[in-house]
Amino acid sequence: MKKVPILLARHVVLIFISIMMVFPFLWMVVSALKTKDEIWQFPPTLWPEKPMWNHFTEAWSMAPFDQYIFNSVFTATGIVLIQIVNSALIAYAFTQLRFKGRNLLFGIILISYMLPVAATYVPSYVILADFHLLDTYKGLILSNACSVFGIFLFRQAFLQVPKELIEAGRVDGATHWTIIWRIIFPTTKATFITFALISFVQNYNSYLWPTLITTSESKMLITTGLRQFFIQEGAYGIQWPLIMVASTFAVLPLLILFIFVQKWIISGISDQGLKG
Repeated sequence: MKKVPILLARHVVLIFISIMMVFPFLWMVVSALKTKDEIWQFPPTLWPEKPMWNHFTEAWSMAPFDQYIFNSVFTATGIVLIQIVNSALIAYAFTQLRFKGRNLLFGIILISYMLPVAATYVPSYVILADFHLLDTYKGLILSNACSVFGIFLFRQAFLQVPKELIEAGRVDGATHWTIIWRIIFPTTKATFITFALISFVQNYNSYLWPTLITTSESKMLITTGLRQFFIQEGAYGIQWPLIMVASTFAVLPLLILFIFVQKWIISGISDQGLKG
């Protein structure tokens, strides 16, 4: 019986935290349906007197949000696929191959993760300019093709794969590719999914670097397009209802993604990267 109050208290705390987490999104959506005066009204109202559903069609017609969202989804998907292949192959080399200076090379890679991201912008910009990749999809994708976090994550997961399985595969004459695809991938599938989701969200929300290397509106990501909308159509924050609508457009793809893959996210975290 003593467990009932404790269980009740836990549920109350979890409900309170859940409300705190979801409140900013609800406030954004409700504000999108209000007039400008209702947004600044005090005390604030939970629901507008007359929901302005036309704000959504109005904002959608004022800027190419479909193009912005496509650019973000397309580039983030391309980056994730390349990062998975690169990170998995490098992690395989660090865990399954024996070569001189392996630990030193891995240490150098980890040290590079400590560098401020902004310190790499100038050399990366110069390289992209030399290869004529500025303001292109290729430039956006290739400049983010390598992930140190991914290498570290996959390495830790690959180290947990039983050595007996890999040795058995080698005895049977399996190639490196067969070992990766038939032995390592099935046992660390949760790590692949977890990293893909983390990387996708990170690159979808990327702002500063895409802003530096894209200039044309047709190549802008949703984050950069949202800033442009705030400056131009939002009149520097005067048209708050329309800005809230635009922010809702930006968040919507990630919410849809989370709805479909939340089971894998929870599984990936709870399994700590190893399953099987």
